[in-house]
Amino acid sequence: MPYVIGSPCIDVMDRSCIEECPVDCIYEGERKLYINPTECIDCGACEPVCPVEAISQDRRMPEEDAEFVEDNQRFFTAVLPGRDEPIGSPGGASQLGPVGVDTALVAQRRPSLA
Repeated sequence: MPYVIGSPCIDVMDRSCIEECPVDCIYEGERKLYINPTECIDCGACEPVCPVEAISQDRRMPEEDAEFVEDNQRFFTAVLPGRDEPIGSPGGASQLGPVGVDTALVAQRRPSLA
């Protein structure tokens, strides 16, 4: 998995990364964005535009956000609440539109006080 979005994105979802991504692999949950690991081409265009520095390569994810590496994968492989099947790899986020739900890890986080 090349790039992962960590906890600083929760309740922020600036979306600058979506605009910068050349392959449309950044999907929108309810409170956080997720990078599809099978669609990402590891170009790194998303990382420098994130205003909260939430995006990192999986192998460089800060220790306090290490759980988001697996969680990002889970967003695409698990059946999320309100869905009948996993998201998988639909061929681009704009094809699917906002998903509107998050993984349990994100859904259970307390809202930010920002």
